[in-house]
Amino acid sequence: MTTTTAGPAPRVLIADDQTLIRTGFRLILTARGIEVVGEAADGEEALAAASELRPDVVLMDIRMPNMDGLEATRRILERLPDCRVLILTTFDLDRYVYTALSVGASGFLLKDVTPEHLAAAVRLVDTGDALLAPSITRRLVERFASEPARTPTVHTDLATLTPRELEVLTLLARGLSNAELATELTLSEATVKSHVARIFAKLSLRDRAQAVVLAYETGLVRPGDFGASRPSGP
Repeated sequence: MTTTTAGPAPRVLIADDQTLIRTGFRLILTARGIEVVGEAADGEEALAAASELRPDVVLMDIRMPNMDGLEATRRILERLPDCRVLILTTFDLDRYVYTALSVGASGFLLKDVTPEHLAAAVRLVDTGDALLAPSITRRLVERFASEPARTPTVHTDLATLTPRELEVLTLLARGLSNAELATELTLSEATVKSHVARIFAKLSLRDRAQAVVLAYETGLVRPGDFGASRPSGP
């Protein structure tokens, strides 16, 4: 991942109950031209600060007093739907992946992330993309696989997608990047981006994270499909 300085720098709120973490992240981001507009030591402070400061991106710890990061994320995105939240963690993500994505988080970062990757991740989600590696998608799949059989959620807007858009959504939900989608479908990356943008618009999705959740909840993709060959389509 490379850092880009194109466009205005994102405004960031850092929410973590450890002062050293907040200070370190602030120094890293400001040194790379990213404005840190505020800090919060717990979920309640994060919610209040986000409502007042209206940041572009929130770096959100999960385990915090008073209100955890998952609940704070849900409430912030209810009030500020254009805000992006990156979840910070030092531990295994399995039990948090689905909940975090379901409430609208745009991705995950380990707290020992390199300075360059931290800045690049903030800029990436600020553009509207999601920091969602195939490993995270796999954990989401495993979460669904471990559950009893469930009735898929009905999402009538799926009927508005063309066969090609359904194909793109299916592959996207398996964790493929735009470049990988382009290779798999023998399309240009620009064409893939256009398909993805239309899918998001038709289904009222914020980013790839929400697309993954929708694809599994509607039954468009099932756990056993992970790693399977791509679906046929025109």
